[in-house]
Amino acid sequence: MTVAPHGSPEALEALHQQIRACVACPLSRTRIQAVPGDGPVTARIMAVGEAPGENEDKQGVPFVGAAGQLLTKLLTSVGLERSDLYICNVLKCRPPGNRDPLPDEVAACAHFLDAQVELIRPDVILLLGRHALQRILPGAPGISRSHGTRIRDRGRLYVPLYHPAAALYNGSLLATLQEDMRRVRAYLDEAEAERLLAAQREAQLRGHTATAAEPAPHQQLTLF
Repeated sequence: MTVAPHGSPEALEALHQQIRACVACPLSRTRIQAVPGDGPVTARIMAVGEAPGENEDKQGVPFVGAAGQLLTKLLTSVGLERSDLYICNVLKCRPPGNRDPLPDEVAACAHFLDAQVELIRPDVILLLGRHALQRILPGAPGISRSHGTRIRDRGRLYVPLYHPAAALYNGSLLATLQEDMRRVRAYLDEAEAERLLAAQREAQLRGHTATAAEPAPHQQLTLF
C-alpha cells in the first residue's frame, strides 16, 4: 500500500474558485452562489451530501442548516469535530425548491467532485444519502441496506449513511445514525492505523534502499 499525499491548500482554493465561477448548467442562473466545499485539504475524513439548501445557498458553505447542526452533534458524540472533515455535495448549486438533482446537473458537477476526492485523499469517505451513494457507487446496494457498512472501491473506503436531514423528518432514524457514526469512528481509527503502518513500511524500505546503495568503505593496503 502506497501512501498518497494530499493536495495543497492553494490547489483546493483554486478548485473552489472554479466551482464558484461555473456556469455549466442552468442552476447557475437560479443560485445565489455556488457552494464548493468546506474543510482542510489535510482532512482524513470526507463527507459528501446531495446538494446545497436554502441556508447554504445564502452563505456559500455546505451543511450550515439544521441538517448540518445535527451532523456536527453526531461527530462530536464520537470525539470528532466539524473541523476534522472536509464536506461537500454532489451538486454545487441549490436546485430550485430543493428538488432532487437531475442527471445532467449531476454530470455537470461530476468532475468537480472527482477533483475534490483526488485532492483530499481521505481515509474514509461518508456518503450522506442515496444521491451521494448512487453518484459515487452506482452498483452498491441501496442506502437502507448499505448504511453503516464499509465499501472498498478503487482503493478508497466508503461508508454510506442516512442523510442527517432524513433524521430530522423521521426521528426513528436518529438512533441508526448514532450507531452508524460510532462505526465510522472505529473505521476511521482502523484506516488511520493502516495508513501509519504503510508510511512506516515505506520509510523502512527507503532506508534499506539507501543502505544498499552506499559504496563499500575504501580498503587501504597495509604493508607488512
